[in-house]
Amino acid sequence: MRLRGFELVTAYTDSQLLPKRETAHAAGYDLKVAEAMVIGPGEIRLVPTGVKAYMQANEVLYLYDRSSNPRKKGLVLINSVGVIDGDYYGNEANEGHIFAQMQNITDQPVALEVGERIVQAVFAPFLLADDDQAGGQRQGGFGSTGR
Repeated sequence: MRLRGFELVTAYTDSQLLPKRETAHAAGYDLKVAEAMVIGPGEIRLVPTGVKAYMQANEVLYLYDRSSNPRKKGLVLINSVGVIDGDYYGNEANEGHIFAQMQNITDQPVALEVGERIVQAVFAPFLLADDDQAGGQRQGGFGSTGR
């Protein structure tokens, strides 16, 4: 029985993109850059990771910036924390492909190479309020629930 984990989306075949933890006590799985790109000064770009995540009901995957990104690369995860809901996996719009929304905070272009670690992902449980009545169904991919 599969509980939670990562898979490549169909457009990618490089198993080196699959996230892993670097140390036994690390909470986060490092997600990597799936396509080389350059982010211009001040620009915000969606960086593809090539992966999707599956999880149990009442679980979420949080994306956090790597602590070295601002100092070493001049990049920040512009939405502070990314929230990947369980129903994002396998959605029709993009298969559940996880993107990191990064901003270049420097005055120089920043190049990203395939396989470079870009964000860390942490699985966590979440709780529901007493009178929760959510019953809607996801209708798309990245950013679709707030249209």
